[in-house]
Amino acid sequence: MVVGLIAGCEKPETAPPPPPVVEVMEITTTDVPLSTTLIGQLDSPQNVEVRARVEGFVDKMLFTEGTEVAQGDMLFELDKKPFLERLAAANGMLAEAHAALNKYEKDVARLTPLVANRAVPQQDLDNALASVDVGKAGIESAKARVQSAELDLGYCDIKAPVTGLIGGKQVSIGDLVGKGEPTLMTTISTLDPIWFYCNVSEVEYLQAREKSKLTGKQVEDVPLTLILSNGKEHADPGRFVFIDRAVDTKTGTLRVRAEFPNHEKLLRPGMFARVRVDLGKRPNTVTVPERAIVELQGKTFVWLIDGDGKTTQQAVQTGEQVGPMFIINEGLKPGDRIIVEGVHKVRQGMPVTIAPSAKAEQPSKD
Repeated sequence: MVVGLIAGCEKPETAPPPPPVVEVMEITTTDVPLSTTLIGQLDSPQNVEVRARVEGFVDKMLFTEGTEVAQGDMLFELDKKPFLERLAAANGMLAEAHAALNKYEKDVARLTPLVANRAVPQQDLDNALASVDVGKAGIESAKARVQSAELDLGYCDIKAPVTGLIGGKQVSIGDLVGKGEPTLMTTISTLDPIWFYCNVSEVEYLQAREKSKLTGKQVEDVPLTLILSNGKEHADPGRFVFIDRAVDTKTGTLRVRAEFPNHEKLLRPGMFARVRVDLGKRPNTVTVPERAIVELQGKTFVWLIDGDGKTTQQAVQTGEQVGPMFIINEGLKPGDRIIVEGVHKVRQGMPVTIAPSAKAEQPSKD
């Protein structure tokens, strides 16, 4: 009787849990677009400062701030009256020099026959000839003063040295400019094309070189896409035009410049922007979704499904992330099946149930 009671109290064996349901992706190779992004600032190829070259009062301002000006357009006019007076004085001194030379030459002409007839001493003729030389030198000095006065008078008309967009005026009508130093009056910037500057670290530069080798392109020849601060892409592609010869030892960076067309003058100096460097496509590349990668104790691995439908841990070496996908440099080959959903449910050697997998992600350009 007791034995029967004991037997009735025994619990039936529980059934093992069903294999976890996971999604699986079969590894294939694809051509992956490689790119890198640079952050920098726009600047004009020419920011020309217009300065006063002579001292004077601003008489006229002949441009509209913030508009396009052409080379040679009048911008400012200084008060010319003092310079006209100096030019008139210089011309007067030149006339005096010519009159003096004329007198010296007549003295020579008058004394030459007298000396020949011994009517006057030779010394008088020598003095007259020396006076002619002094008179000629005086004319050259007077001409130089006239040219200097004309040059200063010309500087009263301040013209645009280049074609470009002119900024705001730094002086007003009636201001005294050029006293002691060339006063800044305004600035003109050329906008088409426009330059993009950035500082690239040594690591970024070396990585870009390595990526370009994988795609068979030179960094200097790859197309560039300018991304504005509002997230929109500039319509025209650009190109690298300058990579500095040396790394700045203070910052550990390399100065880089790119050039972009700017026909609509939309881009302005000082704007911050990003440039996407399209390094080309890396052929026959293995990629897996980010969610399939597991990191544990400093190691990276994925879960493989073997031929018996059981899980096995596979160490991998990851490369660059391209969108939602990671490039796998080592550890996987085409035909391998990996778990992309349910990695937290599995253990080594565990059987699994494979569910239909969603369409695998594809690497994006960004």
